[in-house]
Amino acid sequence: MAYAVAFLPSAVRQLEALPGAARRTVVAAIEALASDPRPTGARRLAGIPEGVYRIRVGDNRVLYQVNDDRLLVLVVRVANRRQAYAQRALDRLRPQLRREGP
Repeated sequence: MAYAVAFLPSAVRQLEALPGAARRTVVAAIEALASDPRPTGARRLAGIPEGVYRIRVGDNRVLYQVNDDRLLVLVVRVANRRQAYAQRALDRLRPQLRREGP
């Protein structure tokens, strides 16, 4: 079963802001989520009740939700590892996660 991959508008902007080589690597990792939404190394973030997972892609992190009922992977954040888990950023995402998520 192939999952569809969707992006929050903020995640698209974050992806476009990455340098060329990093962007290509992250896009390849995101495309791979369509066939395996929970690859080896994916971790569910603790303390976020909306069920957000993360994958590591070099120094970047991709945060996403999986909706098995709709076969959808929703990319919610693409950021450098130092900024990916900032509490302020995650708090701003919460309303969108409840609305868009599983």
